[in-house]
Amino acid sequence: MAPPSDSPRPRRSGASLLPVLLSLAVLFVVAVGVGSWLQFTERQAFDTVHPVGSGASDRVDVEATVQSVDAAARELVLRVRVTPRGTLGEEEGTAPAADLSLQTSAATLGDLAFKAHERVTTKDVQVALTGGSISDYPFDTYETDIEFRALLGGKQVPVRMLFSNSDTLFSVAATPAPSRSAAVMGLRLSRSGSLLVFAVFMMGVMWALAASVIIGAWYLTTRREGLVWPALSWMAATLFALAAFRNTAPGTPPIGCVLDWFAFLWAETLIALCVIAVVLSGVRTALNAHDTPRAP
Repeated sequence: MAPPSDSPRPRRSGASLLPVLLSLAVLFVVAVGVGSWLQFTERQAFDTVHPVGSGASDRVDVEATVQSVDAAARELVLRVRVTPRGTLGEEEGTAPAADLSLQTSAATLGDLAFKAHERVTTKDVQVALTGGSISDYPFDTYETDIEFRALLGGKQVPVRMLFSNSDTLFSVAATPAPSRSAAVMGLRLSRSGSLLVFAVFMMGVMWALAASVIIGAWYLTTRREGLVWPALSWMAATLFALAAFRNTAPGTPPIGCVLDWFAFLWAETLIALCVIAVVLSGVRTALNAHDTPRAP
């Protein structure tokens, strides 16, 4: 008799899963590390204060903070807090010693005025944006400049501006401009890194869903599966869910922006054509099966 052959040893499932688990762990650590670094960098940018202007002891400090940016209206809201320093102020800088007037740039809608010996209040002003177009979303950029010139009692006094940004949907690059009599800052606004990453992710998801529907439609039409109602329900649900998903884009982009022409409109078109093709193919397959005579 021939000696019995050795039976194959069963594979160890734990050993085969170990490389996969290690790869997933490394990917998780890398993703969290990159995300933490991006979040920290963006947080540092929002916490940065850009000073420009005079450093004299007797001066007017202007804290200007971007509260919100309306790309559709091409303007931003700037919150302004004024503090007269030294002999120019009273009650620890809460009131000016004389009538205080702040002249702004041409892009700013209106100057600011404060009465003498009255408490200074924080005010919001609108600043017009130039350049760029919201149709370039999420890659649209804008430019503007802000300027403050201080007059106390009709006489020009030194002024210093402290600029910062608190709008999480936009990142602002501030460039101080040299000026002897005013505090001037040039601004360049673009979408924040978080918004840009999310918008690109949305475009990738749209194309991935469209590709999934195309593969499903190809399988159903080539195999002549007929009218598979669960598959048709999934395709139709994807068609309408994609529109709702597009409307979650931050910043309310208008129809016809880069997001639409790069992904959304094409994905919707392809999914709709796939649904129509599957229905026509399924109906034809069902009719052919109904007309085929049955064997006795």
